[in-house]
Amino acid sequence: MKETNSDIVIVGSGVAGLSAAVTALQAGLSVTVVERAPLEDFGGNSRWTDAYVRMKNESEISDDFEETFAANAGTNLDPNVLIAAGSSYHDWPDYVKAHPFTDPEIVSQFANHVPQTVAWLKTLGVKFEPHAIYHLTQNTTRLAASGGGLAIIERLAEEAKALGATVLYRTCAIDLVIGDDGAVTGILATDPDGKRKKISARSIVLASGGYQGNLEMLTHYMGKRAVNIRPVARGGYYNKGEGIRMALKAGAAPAGDFGSYHAEPMDPRSKQAGPVIFIYPYGILVNKAGARFLDEAPGTSDASYDEITRTIADQKDGLAYVIFDSKVEGIPRWRTSIRSEVPAIEAPTLERLIEKLGLPIAETTSTIAAYNAACGDSGTWDPVRLDGLATSGLVPRKSNWSLTIDKPPFMAFPIISGNCFTFGGLKVNSNAQVLDSDGKAMRGLYAAGETVGLYHQVYTGSTSVLRGLVFGRLAATHAAGRNEF
Repeated sequence: MKETNSDIVIVGSGVAGLSAAVTALQAGLSVTVVERAPLEDFGGNSRWTDAYVRMKNESEISDDFEETFAANAGTNLDPNVLIAAGSSYHDWPDYVKAHPFTDPEIVSQFANHVPQTVAWLKTLGVKFEPHAIYHLTQNTTRLAASGGGLAIIERLAEEAKALGATVLYRTCAIDLVIGDDGAVTGILATDPDGKRKKISARSIVLASGGYQGNLEMLTHYMGKRAVNIRPVARGGYYNKGEGIRMALKAGAAPAGDFGSYHAEPMDPRSKQAGPVIFIYPYGILVNKAGARFLDEAPGTSDASYDEITRTIADQKDGLAYVIFDSKVEGIPRWRTSIRSEVPAIEAPTLERLIEKLGLPIAETTSTIAAYNAACGDSGTWDPVRLDGLATSGLVPRKSNWSLTIDKPPFMAFPIISGNCFTFGGLKVNSNAQVLDSDGKAMRGLYAAGETVGLYHQVYTGSTSVLRGLVFGRLAATHAAGRNEF
């Protein structure tokens, strides 16, 4: 077995791994980056994301940043855990430090380090700017990296190589090497030829993503609906969960909601990355039985699509259809809410559309008729804000934008639940050190990005790229023996 050495080994080369790599190199450490994908596909999900960031401007996070995390820290939390978490972190009981909830210590550290992380990226030439989002309504403020996630990882990769990083593509970490004293001292990996090698280091950063590319793990944690979902982009197929598995095997504490994931409504016919369909709040969603099954418009789409899309995954074959009519032409820039290159299914009559969709005609016609009859005049239709134009006496209710579907031509898109990333991961402290099941830092082991378990219930939108960047920087800074980056 071949053996090499570095000060720090980083598993994964998305925004989390590469931010850790460049930070470590700038601190004078030698760095080896291990990446499962070939060079042309490196970066996992980061390569495909628009890289929205939840900020008011380049130096301020959004007003609801910490508040939204707190509102979705976990379900049915023990009040004793919450009381303990309100005290100094030093005084937290071990079981609270290891608790899988989204703890305020982590969120505070995250929020506090966003502005300086963005400032650091700007010194490397990455630009941020306001960017039109594909949601037609939104409830927070956002910027985006110019060029998206691809621009970030390409610039970081360029800088890492210029500073002397060793990058091993088509190389997969399969286990941790742990010394007799319990400290993590390296990894075992397989090279492009399938041969095993040992890479020794003083510190390991697991930045290898979640497990959205591993159907076995998805089924283990999510059950049968796992067969109905797929990654939103091909970068997700490289995220097979080994980083999480090897750390849990070594005694790491789990965190985040292992039974859930960040979902996006996608056109299953599309070959594009992230072919989202966000026009559904202005029509109705029906399943393969021709029945509505939820409120299509409970709030702004950016705040509600996660739960709606996961509910689509629970329908037969994980499939639903949004049905709408030509009234959408009254919605400014409505086509920006659709990122599929495949056109809508269209017909001059509802019956013909239903036939094209292969849905039961009687049941679907009845569903649309009941919806149309429930649309009232309780408000004024306003597609760019929550208008309160709700159905009356209909179950399930539609809370906003309830216009009848009766103006030809009629249109529809199929929708499945795309898996952006899984919520389950590893528990870390404010230095990005992985904690064991007793809440103690595992020496030499760090985690960043999707490998960190942070989210429950509803994804706090436009924070995932920031999570990777911030915790990658925190991990490398601590590994370099520094207190602050």
